[in-house]
Amino acid sequence: MAQFGVGPGTVARAVGRLIAEGVLVTEPGRGTFVAHRLSSASRQAHSDTDWQTVALGEAPVDGRDVAALNQPAAPGVLVLSTGYPSADLQPLAALTAAAVRAARRPGGWALAPAAGLPELRSLLAAAVGADPGDVLVIPGGQAGLSTAMRALAPPGAPVLVEVPTYLGALAAARAAGLHPLPVPTDAGGLRADLLPAAFATTGARLLYVQPTYANPNGTVLEPERRQQILAAARDAGAFVLEDDWARYLALDAPAPPPLLHDDVDGHVVHLSSMSKAAAPSLRIGALVARGPAAARLATVRLVDDFGVARPLQETALQLLGAPAWPRHLNQLTTALRRRRDHLSAELYRHLPQLLPPVLPRGGLHLWSRLPPDVDDAELTARARAHNLLIGAGRPYFVTEPPAPHLRLTYAGANEEQLTAGVRRLRELIP
Repeated sequence: MAQFGVGPGTVARAVGRLIAEGVLVTEPGRGTFVAHRLSSASRQAHSDTDWQTVALGEAPVDGRDVAALNQPAAPGVLVLSTGYPSADLQPLAALTAAAVRAARRPGGWALAPAAGLPELRSLLAAAVGADPGDVLVIPGGQAGLSTAMRALAPPGAPVLVEVPTYLGALAAARAAGLHPLPVPTDAGGLRADLLPAAFATTGARLLYVQPTYANPNGTVLEPERRQQILAAARDAGAFVLEDDWARYLALDAPAPPPLLHDDVDGHVVHLSSMSKAAAPSLRIGALVARGPAAARLATVRLVDDFGVARPLQETALQLLGAPAWPRHLNQLTTALRRRRDHLSAELYRHLPQLLPPVLPRGGLHLWSRLPPDVDDAELTARARAHNLLIGAGRPYFVTEPPAPHLRLTYAGANEEQLTAGVRRLRELIP
């Protein structure tokens, strides 16, 4: 009281707060004392967690590459590697308004139906031309991949994947205990002519494919290959997991219809997401399936978490049903087209050897082939040390890459930043 010039009540409240925070402890009959607390460093020095290494065994998946995609960039870092458009391209005002309306909805905090709100299922179905009854609402595309990989194939089974392919799909497959096996791609997408032999030799009953604006290389499946894929899956009695992540991100022409439209007998399980077109934390997407597979997917989702949080579903419903949503999509694709063209022009001016032969017609990325003597992982690490984020191509392959590549994202930086990023990259490539 004398030191700080306060009354006894103030001291009593301060002591009470410090006791509540664990800084002080009281001992009846003795008094109040400073608590003995180990710092994190001290606790680490006094603990032995090596037993966990034995108990856990082999790690089923290495999540470092996936974690790197979602790590926020520090201030001043040039971002040419990210999975989402930058904040200035997100409909933040419309999202805020949608969240406010959702919060006022009657029953907004009640448990939602396990398959999702019926109104939201209808809107998500309409976006891909599906039956609302076949739609299962999911908490984002990555969760959908995890659900599908676990529901459609047993642990230990092979899964065919296009290469290069989305590294998050590879991580989800491995986490489910599956063994990804590669099927090559070319400028026309997945090499469908190789599928019959791939199914026959591996015994796989699941194929993962991105027919539209594939991540990372931006390919669109050639029309004649659609029926080839479905025929191969039908002959093998296999599922096709269609990752339609970029449905809202067509830049030059309307996106082709989902492979789902050509499927008659329920071989295709379709996955879509709102997160790329809206905002990273709007974790809303859809799995579309028919028959026993739909029931299996719904069961896995139910056991995981009882369903997607209703306030998030209500917010997505308000956003999709608002006039601001189509306006946003038009503004988003216009901005992405401008950024894609700007990044391409800067590569042509400063690093012409990295300019892809064909620009992607949608999506978020350019897939650049490096000179054969450049190590993409080492280059990526050096770039990070120079405050430049780029994506090494190696994690997008199951086996040895045919050549070093970079995935360069045009969605996470404005034109000025893209220019600065390319110039910085030019300084790092011999």
